[in-house]
Amino acid sequence: MSEWNEDQGLVLDGKVYPYIEKNPLDEISLNAFALGATFATALTLLPLIEFYNLSIYMASLSLFHFLEFYTTARFNPGKVTSRSFLLRNGKGYILSHVFAMCEVGIGRILSPTWKCTSYSLFHRFVFTIGLILMIIGQLARTLAMVTAGKSFSHHVKTEQNADHVLVTEGVYSSLRHPSYFGFFWWALGTQMCLLNPCSFVLFTVVLWKFFNERIEFEEKYLVQFFGQQYLHYRARVPVGIPFIK
Repeated sequence: MSEWNEDQGLVLDGKVYPYIEKNPLDEISLNAFALGATFATALTLLPLIEFYNLSIYMASLSLFHFLEFYTTARFNPGKVTSRSFLLRNGKGYILSHVFAMCEVGIGRILSPTWKCTSYSLFHRFVFTIGLILMIIGQLARTLAMVTAGKSFSHHVKTEQNADHVLVTEGVYSSLRHPSYFGFFWWALGTQMCLLNPCSFVLFTVVLWKFFNERIEFEEKYLVQFFGQQYLHYRARVPVGIPFIK
């Protein structure tokens, strides 16, 4: 026996399946293929090009967007759509990465050696910290989606669905918004990895402003949904992004 549930999707014998009309297979296949090809190409070029930072960045970027779709499809199938790759994540997001690539190109033209990790101990330190932030950020983001399961959404919920519960275990016991924490530090890590000082500042300002406003907006509804339970949770668990309480 099957039925359509507006909160979940297609419920068949107790299992939840995606809305077919929101998941065109040709678009999903093309996106997955492009991300996989980019990831494989980046890893192949890793030992072959001098500025291997770029290969690491491209591999991380393609893996990030693939996991956005895969994790949603695996742990929250009722809410997965072809847009879950987050490839169309707003003009600001796209322009920021375009700006970052331009900074890499201009930097390599003006001072090829300065853009190399081997240029100085400081460069190696910045690259290493960036790589660590990328790994931590990706892990936090993915773990947040896995732990939240059906309660996770790429969109702020302004109405409480039947499957929406307050998740406080796992990574949520240490971070109040681990998916935002992960996205923020992963993105900053990519620019440290690329040795992009201008893009690092740009990403910091843009992302901090975005998440500060989004968290403030989202928590108004979380307080409405869960009341004192959420207020107590908010009082004891931090966000993990500087100057956002």
